[in-house]
Formats: sequence, C-alpha cells, structure tokens
Amino acid sequence: MRANLNTLTAYPSVLHMLFDRAGKTPMAPAMIEGDRSLDYAGLTRCIAGCAAWLRDRGVAGGRVALIAQNSLDCAVALYAVHAAGAQVVPVNPAYTERELKQILEDADPALVLFDAAREAELGLLLEGLGVPGEAIGPGKRLLDAWKDDAGVPLPASLPGPDDLATLQYTGGTTGLPKGVNITHGQIAVNVAQREAALPTGANEVVLCVMPLFHVFATSMCLYLAANCGGLLVILPRYRPDLVLEALMRHKVTRLPAGPTIISGLMSFEGFGEADLGSLRAVYSGSAALPEAVLQQWEERVGCPIYEGYGQSEAGPVLTYQYEGENRIPGSVGRPVPETEVQIVDPEEGRTVLPVGEVGEIRARGPQIMAGYRARPQETAAALRDGWLYTGDIGRLDADGNLYISDRKKDMVITGGYNVYPREVEEVLHSHPSVSEAAVIGRPDDYRGEIVVAYLAMRPGAERDFDTLEEYCRQNLARYKVPARFVQLPSLPRTVIGKLDKPALHAMADRA
Repeated sequence: MRANLNTLTAYPSVLHMLFDRAGKTPMAPAMIEGDRSLDYAGLTRCIAGCAAWLRDRGVAGGRVALIAQNSLDCAVALYAVHAAGAQVVPVNPAYTERELKQILEDADPALVLFDAAREAELGLLLEGLGVPGEAIGPGKRLLDAWKDDAGVPLPASLPGPDDLATLQYTGGTTGLPKGVNITHGQIAVNVAQREAALPTGANEVVLCVMPLFHVFATSMCLYLAANCGGLLVILPRYRPDLVLEALMRHKVTRLPAGPTIISGLMSFEGFGEADLGSLRAVYSGSAALPEAVLQQWEERVGCPIYEGYGQSEAGPVLTYQYEGENRIPGSVGRPVPETEVQIVDPEEGRTVLPVGEVGEIRARGPQIMAGYRARPQETAAALRDGWLYTGDIGRLDADGNLYISDRKKDMVITGGYNVYPREVEEVLHSHPSVSEAAVIGRPDDYRGEIVVAYLAMRPGAERDFDTLEEYCRQNLARYKVPARFVQLPSLPRTVIGKLDKPALHAMADRA
C-alpha cells in the first residue's frame, strides 16, 4: 500500500509503515523503556487495543491532547490516536497551567491523555475547561496492557494521506502559540525524504532522549526506528550519566540529539571513559550546533554528526547533510528529495537572491504543513504561492548547501547595519574561554540597537571581556562586535535545548 511520489516511495501514513514492518519482523524488539519492552507484534497489539478504547471514548474525527514525558505509554499513544481516526496534539508536560489552558482552549480536544503524576493538578484544570481526561502510565492505565493479547484485531481502516494526523503547537515564546496542522501524507513523505538523505541499515538501535512532544523526536526517533524495524530505546529525560549508560548497554547506533545534549555529554566527567564504538551517526537538530562543538565531538568520539534544518511547519525536515557525502562545517546540508529551497529578499519575499547572498529562506515540497489551525491570516502570511516562508535567514552556496544565519525576528539592526546573532555567537564559541554564547539586540538611543553578548565561561577560565572584545574585533566587522558582555552561570534554554532569547530580553528589561 504505497503511493509513488516521483522518485520517492512513501506510505499513506506512518501506521501503514509500522504495520508493514511488524508483519515482516513481528518478533523483533521495537521499544524499551526501563524494564518495559515491546516487540513489533506486541506494539501493534497495543496500538490496536488503545485505538479501540479511544474510539469508544468518541474521539474519531476530533483531537486528543497528549501531555506526557517520554515513556513507552507516550509512544504507544502517539500511534494509537492516529489509529483511532483522531488528530494527536502533543503538549509539553512542563508547561504551566496558564500555558496549558491556552493550548487546550485553542485545540478543543475531545479527550486529554496525561501522565498519572500530574493527575491532581490537571484534573482540576480539565474540569474547569469541561474536557474529559484520562491518566496514563504506572499506577493508572498502562498502554502496553494489550501486548500479549493475540486476539486484538488491527483497525478495520487506517487514515488516508490527506487526513489530519497531528496538531503541533509552535513554541509560543512570543505571543500565543500557533497550532500547525500536519497530514498523514506529509509525515509519511518526510520519513521517506529523510531516509533518502540518511539511509538506515540492519539492526539499528535508536536512543530517544529528545522529548516526544516535539517534532524532532517523533521524526528522527519514533518514526525513524519503525521505518527500519529498529529498536527504540526511550529515556524519560536527559541526564548525562543515564544517556551514556544507555548508549553503552544497548549498543546504540543512532543518536538524535540537540546541541545541548551533545555539549553536556562531553562536559560530563564520565564521558572520556565511555565506550561509544557502536554509534554510527549522531543527528543534530532543533537548534544551531556550534562548529567548535561538532569538531570536538568528532575528534573525541570518531562518530560523524549530521546536521539538518527544519521546523514544525515543514514536516519537519527540509535539509540534511547527506550521509556518505562530504560534510561542510557550518552548513545544514542540501534539501531532501522533492524539496526546493530558495533565498529571497527579507522585506517582501518576492525577489530570489543570487548564490551567496543572505535573505529569508522559503521552501516548498510535499511535506509542508496544511496550515495553522483557525488562523487564516497567519496561514496566508506563511504560505504564499505554494512556498513556506520560514522566517529564518540564511544563504545557499553554489552546490545548494544551506547555511542558517538566524531567525528573521532576531536580526539586530545597529547603526543601519544588519547583524545576524549566530555569526557573532560562532566567533564567541570558538574562543577557548567560552562555554556558551547568546547574542541579542537591545534598544539604543543612538544606534537604534546595540549588540549584547551573554556568556557562560568554561571551568577555570578567567573573565576577561577586554580580551574577548579584541578577539571579536579580529574576526568580525566593527559594527558586529558586541557593545556589552554579560556573564551568567549558564544560559537559559527551552526544554528542547534552544537558547531562550526571550528570557534574556526579560532579564535585560529587569536590569
């Protein structure tokens, strides 16, 4: 049951993909979390049993919100909601009551599934909203209850490629979060696109430490493992000692990880003694990876890091450094198959810029979102003439490799000059005293804005801002050199490892 898409062959949905794989290798290990595990036959039974239970709750044709940290139950639920004919709404379990209320009011779910540990808190919130909820996990409803029940029938019908699969809310770091409508076909096609760029092999073991409520983890962990019939090792949260232990004990071959995890592992005292010889590849995503971190990892581990680029609105994968090809440090690779990327003027977005010039990134391909939920104006602004306007700034080289400069909204205009914070951050990261760097623009009566650098220093490094300023002057045009340096013990980050620049602006406002 596959639909041909020019040079790609994609399933109608990831459920078709998973059930096909389970039919070929039913006894192969599929998932493990702590002392709980499922083979592919057991996984399909759990999905089918949970889907039937959800349909009995009347969710078909509606939405089911999932507020859960990484677990076997969370992974089963993501598939089961699809199999029940509903749209899954993954939500960050660390959100406050205010943040959860905003999303749930906008999503209007028929049911909310949530971690049992939050039952007391979320029960009151859901009661106030008039939304039914169900606690899942140990002590409550375990979603692996059907694993040994061979009598559980598979769903009589599966969703089609045009049916809505996921309502993925963007981070919402400024303003209200927007729900991205993603169809089953868009997700399944993107799996095929990713596989073409980063082909998997036999006996793959994928470590999932990135949060499953985020598209990076679902795409590069959950669906990647099922597509190749590999084992998905699920960790509830990031802790460097637990990650290293899991990498060695399960002989992990693929590690999808954000830059924070990669840096954190190398800074952990037990890293030097860890045997990571089973690793075939690390997939970096969700945030920019400093070149210095990439080089240090590959020198110490000998395992390549492949960096890519995408966003919730784009399936999520738009580009990746292709496995088996020469990787260019600083680049996020070439567009995946059937995807076109252009650089256009950032003001109007109508003029395609020449190779090497910096502008807004726009993309088109079969993985692009259907639109934002109930936000026609925002949808019309983001999707124009078949193109997704990403809001990111970058450039292309002559070979089609993409380089990300920054978010359009993060660009600093100082004295009439455009400064892209990531360029300044890369220079600061390359200094041996700097552990972390984040650059923002702050209002200035004379220049309009000034460049401000927030830094965390390496252990034992002296705080010498004069030396850092001179280092920047040697590597950057004068107008790009930070006018002010601020040292912090560590830089604020979002739950998926992105630098939390709104938090830095808020900190500066209070200063």
